[in-house]
Amino acid sequence: MGVTEGLEIHHDGDLPARSGLGSSSSFTVGLLNALHAFRGQMASKGQLAGEAIRIEQEVIGEAVGSQDQMWAAYGGLNRIDFNMDGSIDVTPLVMDHERRERLQSHLVLYFTGLSRYAPDIEQEKIANLGKHKVELRAMRTLVDEAESINGNPQRDLNDLDRLLHEGWMLKRALSPNVSSAMIDTLYETALGAGALGGKLLGGGFLLLFVPPERQVALRERLKDLTAVKFRFDNGGSKVVVYQPDDFGLRAKERL
Repeated sequence: MGVTEGLEIHHDGDLPARSGLGSSSSFTVGLLNALHAFRGQMASKGQLAGEAIRIEQEVIGEAVGSQDQMWAAYGGLNRIDFNMDGSIDVTPLVMDHERRERLQSHLVLYFTGLSRYAPDIEQEKIANLGKHKVELRAMRTLVDEAESINGNPQRDLNDLDRLLHEGWMLKRALSPNVSSAMIDTLYETALGAGALGGKLLGGGFLLLFVPPERQVALRERLKDLTAVKFRFDNGGSKVVVYQPDDFGLRAKERL
């Protein structure tokens, strides 16, 4: 980035490391955003995502995809298309406030206590992609239906539970290490307690689609797990404080 003077960097994370929720991509995007601002530049969301993808995939050489960097840079609820020519299209989902809040109220997140090194699992899934074209095509069709459900006020949001469940079953087929006996048991327990669908996020977080009136019973059944409160983000990575005059003053003092 061409920054030669000393910097002091502090990182605070709300989630455990190696949990597979995209924390490494969020860190990379946030660091790039801060360094661009430090140099007096305002990077676009597309630029931040592209640079983060290059750093993680080519510089560090990790077996990671490109979706985490896109989410961290753009934020919000979007449909993201990864095209064959390498370009990436981001289309925001148009939802009114009430419908968005209703969707939020149906989603709960639990930390199972498990943490795994996500690139190891991704490497295995990548190696098996050629054997699972049927599953991958099926997962692709779920995207169109999910977009239709979210964007159409006439569609019942509860239809998303089936898509989450189908998507999770298809993803499990990509590698035997995607899930585990413990995760499968927790998922079945959640379904028995009132969840309508769900999936594993990363290596240790269970996202569940649960009508609000069933969530008390679910909390009781999963009381040994840590519930993680979350809200949908709207803006992605952002610079909270920017004081360029202060930067310049410090530089003069050093000289």
